Amino acid sequence: MRVLLAGGAGYVGTHTAISLIEAGHEPVLLDDLSNTSRVVTSRIAEITGTEIPLVVGDAADDEIIEGAFDAHGPFDAIIHFAALKAVGESVEKPLSYYANNLDTTYALLRVGLAKGIRSFVFSSTGTVYSDPADLPFTEEATRNLVELSNPYSKSKLMNETVLTDVQAANPEVNVTLLRYFNPVGAHASGLVGEDPKGIPNNLMPFVARVAVGSLPEIGIFGDDYDTPDGTGQRDYIHVVDLAEGHVKALEKAEPGLVSYNLGTGNPVSVRELIASFEKAAGTELPKSVKPRRAGDLAATYCTPAKAERELEWKATRTIDDMTRDVWNWQQKNPGGYEG
Repeated sequence: MRVLLAGGAGYVGTHTAISLIEAGHEPVLLDDLSNTSRVVTSRIAEITGTEIPLVVGDAADDEIIEGAFDAHGPFDAIIHFAALKAVGESVEKPLSYYANNLDTTYALLRVGLAKGIRSFVFSSTGTVYSDPADLPFTEEATRNLVELSNPYSKSKLMNETVLTDVQAANPEVNVTLLRYFNPVGAHASGLVGEDPKGIPNNLMPFVARVAVGSLPEIGIFGDDYDTPDGTGQRDYIHVVDLAEGHVKALEKAEPGLVSYNLGTGNPVSVRELIASFEKAAGTELPKSVKPRRAGDLAATYCTPAKAERELEWKATRTIDDMTRDVWNWQQKNPGGYEG
């Protein structure tokens, strides 16, 4: 299949492009490079031996998307990664999150449907689940917009509603909603990994930058949650496992709408993740406890049984695999792609 990856030069998109190539598919990247680098294309080529096109532009711009179709189409499918994704930042900048995260979906659907797309895979999130009493989350767990704690999660659930209605009006089209839990890790080669611009909003890249000395200490935001060690628990999934899940979902796609949780089902606390990274790096890292952040939950983790059953997919990499690969990436790229 020939696949347009919107936001494809980003962290998850880059790893998914590699997995698609390895499975015999033909990805094309569309990205505005606001939180990544065009260097990723040469890194992908180094890993796979395949040069892939990069269209630089905004996935919310119909003309940019049409240009990608005209230059590199026709496409069999779109995988939509293009989104702002930091929970805490979304509380501070709600309008930016709603505008970006919804407008990209509208534009990709408008152009994609007009161009005959029959498969649309959406990068959603496990944070669309709104009732902690439902843990571990199945795909049928409660999703109540007004009960969600931050605009990032709300924007993703709004997108799911849009996609559900569009699919109902276009029954010949497949829409697959992939609800990620917490992607971390890096490709084992150390050539591609997570490289957020500025100070990272997510824990793992922040820890990695402390480990290479570019940030002073790790902030643990809250140690009084109702969890075994008081710190937040998350379902961390290796980004390569996640990428392979996209390939399985794309190959399984048939007309209709379906959702899958992509996670491990094994929650890991902030302190446990830091301890694993310290083991990988062979040193203790400076850290301090800080107040809770607005919008954070005590725990989010899933039951991934549906994906295992229907897609024959299962996450196989452990938290130690994840931290080892991040440390390998960070050591080889202490300044990121442009460093």
